[in-house]
Amino acid sequence: MNVPHVTVRHLPPGPWRSPLRGPWLTSVFGLVLLVGIPLVFVTGLLSYAAYNPDLAPINDKTPGKGLFGFYLFSWPTDPYWLYRLTQGVHVTLGIVLVPVLLAKLWSVVPRLYTLPPVRSVAQALERLSLLLLVGGALFEFVTGLLNVQLDYVFPGSFYPLHFYGAWVFFFAVVAHVAQRLPRVVRALRSREFRAELRTNTAGTRPEAPDDTGLVSSRPAEPTMSRRGALGMVGLGSLALLVVTAGQSIGGSLRRTALLAPHGRNPGSGPNGFPINKTAALLHVRPQDLGENWRLVVNGNSRRVTLSLADVRRLPQHRSALPIACVEGWSTEDQHWEGVRLRDLARLVGFHGDPPGVFVESVQLSGPFRAVALRDNQVRDPRSLLALRVNGAVLSRDHGFPARVIVPGAPGVMNTKWVRQLSFGATTFGPRS
Repeated sequence: MNVPHVTVRHLPPGPWRSPLRGPWLTSVFGLVLLVGIPLVFVTGLLSYAAYNPDLAPINDKTPGKGLFGFYLFSWPTDPYWLYRLTQGVHVTLGIVLVPVLLAKLWSVVPRLYTLPPVRSVAQALERLSLLLLVGGALFEFVTGLLNVQLDYVFPGSFYPLHFYGAWVFFFAVVAHVAQRLPRVVRALRSREFRAELRTNTAGTRPEAPDDTGLVSSRPAEPTMSRRGALGMVGLGSLALLVVTAGQSIGGSLRRTALLAPHGRNPGSGPNGFPINKTAALLHVRPQDLGENWRLVVNGNSRRVTLSLADVRRLPQHRSALPIACVEGWSTEDQHWEGVRLRDLARLVGFHGDPPGVFVESVQLSGPFRAVALRDNQVRDPRSLLALRVNGAVLSRDHGFPARVIVPGAPGVMNTKWVRQLSFGATTFGPRS
């Protein structure tokens, strides 16, 4: 029986005639992403673990994750800068990789237009994995950038969208690497990297045609060398590093953080450090923070109500801790003063190792109005119900009259405008 011959066509003339395109350049960009993307993925998973989502439903912004939560563990309080580091790396590296990702997509555009689109079952599966790879990459990077710069702009919660999108993208990366790694190795060995860096535009030649469909059959004259292309992408990544990293590193570099979502100049004075959400934005009413404010502390069988004056009369302690946000920015160590959480647990009958605590704010709207903290977080002597920072009373936007500060916890877990603390796991409520 005669089997019909299928002719495979690619699409150069037109826009796909760059003599730079080919397996070597594509493999160089892919190698950078192969190092960077797993690091972004792992630090993203660590960010999710820092919320202690398996502790209580109030912390779990991605319910029903099932096996995808296999790695979750009790988030530690030491080192106290852990979340500042992991989330700073996650956001900064994700932004820095954007030019590399765009360059990689540019380099493989001809493959997306191979005709016919499906030639066999194996090729259909390959194109499906490519679709998930490209779509997953664009979804994760775009949603991540929008969340950092514009806050919550998605239909539904950002957390499950980004979480499940990350797993789809990662599986697509693994499948793609498994398929393409031998070709990548061959392509990287086909040209010497240092030789390409010494080759100018006049000396740039197209790669030899192969079955990848990346090399044009009618290449145009070069207007840039591969050295120039790599340099342009590298310079773009370096520029993004310069205007982003300062929001996590702090110090004098904070002034260079042009992409910091909450500005580089949060004000002066003791309360002059970045704020994620203001009291006005979260509809915190002045009357809830005035003379009638009371702190309610619950135990298993005891309840204590304290005025601000009562809280101030309790033993005061100091901690030097940063605020680190999921958006990637963080502060230097701020000097907090207040009552230890474990001392408040002792007030309601927990004289040994205290249990976890359910923390509630007076805020009327917005996420994280309440959070659950683990017992190791309560036990840490640096964990405070803070009344003062850097020698001054907390400002209204920083949580006056009292806020929680816990070493190593994401900023949103350091609840502001606290009105109630309930110690003991039974106060966390049933999982919904």
